[in-house]
Amino acid sequence: MLAPFLVSAQGFKLPKNQKFQRVGFEMVNNLIIIPVEINGAELTFVLDSGVSKPILFNLSDQDSIQINNVSEVTIRGLGDGEPMKALSSMGNTFKLGNAKNYNQDLYVVLDKGINFSTSLGIPVHGILGFDLFRDFVVEINYGTGNLKLHNPIHYRPPKNNKRAQTLPISIERKKAYVEGIVLMKDEDNVPVKLLVDTGSSDALWLFHQPEKGLEIPEKNYEDYLGRGLSGDIFGKRTKIRGVKIGDFELKDAKAAFPYRESFGYIKNLGDRNGSVGGEILKRFNIIFNYRGGTVTLKKNANFRTPFQYNLAGVALQHNGLRYIAESIADFNGVVRNDDDTFGNVQILLENKTRLSLVPEIIVSGIRAGSPAAEAGLLEGDVILAINGKRIHRYKLQEVLKMLNEREGKRVRVLIERYNKDLLFSFVLKNVFE
Repeated sequence: MLAPFLVSAQGFKLPKNQKFQRVGFEMVNNLIIIPVEINGAELTFVLDSGVSKPILFNLSDQDSIQINNVSEVTIRGLGDGEPMKALSSMGNTFKLGNAKNYNQDLYVVLDKGINFSTSLGIPVHGILGFDLFRDFVVEINYGTGNLKLHNPIHYRPPKNNKRAQTLPISIERKKAYVEGIVLMKDEDNVPVKLLVDTGSSDALWLFHQPEKGLEIPEKNYEDYLGRGLSGDIFGKRTKIRGVKIGDFELKDAKAAFPYRESFGYIKNLGDRNGSVGGEILKRFNIIFNYRGGTVTLKKNANFRTPFQYNLAGVALQHNGLRYIAESIADFNGVVRNDDDTFGNVQILLENKTRLSLVPEIIVSGIRAGSPAAEAGLLEGDVILAINGKRIHRYKLQEVLKMLNEREGKRVRVLIERYNKDLLFSFVLKNVFE
């Protein structure tokens, strides 16, 4: 099992006497977004332990990058769509600080429909996973937003700690698996083998395997679970009594049963029962040691954070840019922009009106029977304000949080539809009542 690590002649390396490289990251929707330099171009990637080779996508007209030794291939990922054509490239230079790989393979997806930036609210150009975990001991501190890429030669495991536990992982087909227990109904505790997937923003995915005790609970609803390389992923959203990984137990855990069609490219699931994603992983600071076959979990301040559900039933995404007009009460000839989120293109008119170019946020999906659907919101509606707050001042994930703050809260949403402003009001409900 460990042989591939020992014989790899290429890969990421640190300077000879450097023990580790620290890399700051931004966490967006439970995903780790890291800066990566490829052949001199500065890009941003999702750190995705579920991907075996880096995949580059979402290259806009403003992005310029040289890639080497190209050939055409066909690839497929999660989702119920068809396989897609991509470019396979060899001999590229990847850099994360002083961590460098001068001979990195990657895929380039040219389909412009593969764009995670619109749903995350920040530019994201690709996903990167196994190669980093193979070559370093990867320490993720979700609390401080830092990665430490440890040189395995110099790495020393942490001392025993009551809040931390080191567990075995298995590395199969360049992916890590951990064993756990899911607590189903009627005191039924089911042992499971889970893919450790930092590239999933969800909490827990389980395969519908009644013969193994993994039956979908009666209280569930159909939901959009995310976007894969091969299309959208749908399934049944539900809640289970809990999940245990090692000695750590999370009660009333959020779970989903994705439809089997989304995993069509996997002919045989083997003994895998699902995956554990970012909404659970962020509750720990984690040390992945692929060479040693271990993962160390230490509870952090997120451990008891309630699981987040889409109470409103609305999915949002960016949809290009739009102008907004704001009157300026006190004009002294200087345009101030204290809120440096998106609105950084401004025109000042003589009648003390400021035009700002800001991202347009639209409703990209609505769950049938949800409070938003019953109130009359429609796919394609442009969100203008929530509870009186103009949303152009906020990041996309902050807007989503406004829409799903807490059960029982009344939400008033101002939208634009066919050049008319409309106001809708609804109460957030317990999705399992």
